[in-house]
Amino acid sequence: MIGKIIGAIAGKNISKHVDGVGGTGGALLGVGAATVMRRMGPLGLVAAAVGGYALKRYSEKREASKPR
Repeated sequence: MIGKIIGAIAGKNISKHVDGVGGTGGALLGVGAATVMRRMGPLGLVAAAVGGYALKRYSEKREASKPR
C-alpha cells in the first residue's frame, strides 16, 4: 500500500515535466509502475534502472545537439 502511494506521488510529480500527461494520469501511471516493478523481480528492477539511465543519457545528448 505504501509503495502505491509513493508511486502515485512520484507519478504526479513526473507528469509536471511530461507533455500530454496530467496530474491524475501521472498518479495512475505511478501506481501502475509500482505494481509492475514489484512483479518483475530483482532482474526486472535492474533492467528498468539501466533502461532509465540510458534514456536519460540519450535525451541529454539529443538536447545538447540541438541548435539554439
